[in-house]
Amino acid sequence: MSKKKNNSNQMWGGRFEDRPDDIMQQINVSIGVDKRLWRQDIAGSQAHAEMLGRQGIIPKSDAEKIISGLRKIEKEIESGKFPFRDEYEDIHMNVEARLRELIGDAAGRLHTARSRNDQVATDFRLWTRDACADLIAKIEALQSTLKKLSSKHGKAVMPGFTHLQAAQPVTLGLHLDAYNQMLSRDKTRLQDCAKRLNEMPLGSGALAGTPYKIDRAFTAKKLGFTRPMPNTMDAVSARDFANEFLFACAQTGLHLSRLAEEIILWATPQFGFVTLSDKWSTGSSIMPQKKNPDAAELVRAKTGRLNGNLLALMTIMKGLPLAYNKDMQEDKPPVFDSYDSVVLCIEATNGMIGSATFNTKAMLSSAEKGYITATRLADWLVMELGLPFRDAHHVTGKIVKMAETKKVRLDELSLKDLQGVEKKITAAVFEVLKL
Repeated sequence: MSKKKNNSNQMWGGRFEDRPDDIMQQINVSIGVDKRLWRQDIAGSQAHAEMLGRQGIIPKSDAEKIISGLRKIEKEIESGKFPFRDEYEDIHMNVEARLRELIGDAAGRLHTARSRNDQVATDFRLWTRDACADLIAKIEALQSTLKKLSSKHGKAVMPGFTHLQAAQPVTLGLHLDAYNQMLSRDKTRLQDCAKRLNEMPLGSGALAGTPYKIDRAFTAKKLGFTRPMPNTMDAVSARDFANEFLFACAQTGLHLSRLAEEIILWATPQFGFVTLSDKWSTGSSIMPQKKNPDAAELVRAKTGRLNGNLLALMTIMKGLPLAYNKDMQEDKPPVFDSYDSVVLCIEATNGMIGSATFNTKAMLSSAEKGYITATRLADWLVMELGLPFRDAHHVTGKIVKMAETKKVRLDELSLKDLQGVEKKITAAVFEVLKL
């Protein structure tokens, strides 16, 4: 009787006699997404191979061949010559299959004392750690722009708003620095995320460790981790670091969206506080006069995408029993997408506000409307005349109503007008009524 040909996956298909159905192959393949982990996968494999050789688990000569072959693969990917193939499902199998083509049977020793479960968990943490560092650098570049603008406009008076109504006078420098402070917190969130995720899953195997005498401390140090993860089941199945990263991205996007919303408002003729560069604006297909702040609008819109990615991964993880489940293959698309989106938002915001022209005269003119020195008047009545604040608030309200009726600014009211409301008011009050 002739032996039936085995058409199953050559990397894991020893138990299987038939290849996966085409639809099964389609839903199972992730190389189109996780090939972004190639650099981390190669680094992890090199460290693992070196450790295996040092520990005598595999011959040192084979470890050297593996490391050399991985360097060749690295160069192939960097040059765009690497043959990514769907038949090998993911980046890990693609690299291992190519390694076998390059160095032969020695490549089969690379996967000794590890599983794809601890391999991918390690790669994903390495990638996220790198992403945190990159985002921190981009946030710092945006902060530098905001700091320069805040310093330049430190004395440019503008109305501060609450409920989008003129409230009290502030400066443009103070307003812009508020976003710098928000970004400082965004940066520390990423720093905290990077610190918390910096523990190594490698050596955990599929979920229960490995019988080989591996040196996890050596591999952890080689890859820049603070320590190996102490619980093997947690190591292969934890994705809270990815959720934390997604939250940091979403919160950063939220802050950028608030700034974008203000830029959109300020760029309208009704405000006229800012003019955006042509490089960061678009026109209308029908209305030739239009100059649309589309960069700001798209930054604002992408916040919904960032929020959705966070919710997506939290939903994927919420009901999974220990340890690894194939559901976790869906952990990378939202993380990669959020990283790409927030990078785009930070860089677009930096370019947009860095090239913008702030109309400080229009801001000052706007500040002269809306009676925004009223709070200073109320405080003056308390500090100089000794009125209880609630009484001072009531008196100020009457004065504002009078100015409204007369259609004048507060500092355009006469002393007689003011004393008609509160007889103790003196001419010194005009110092606080002036903008």
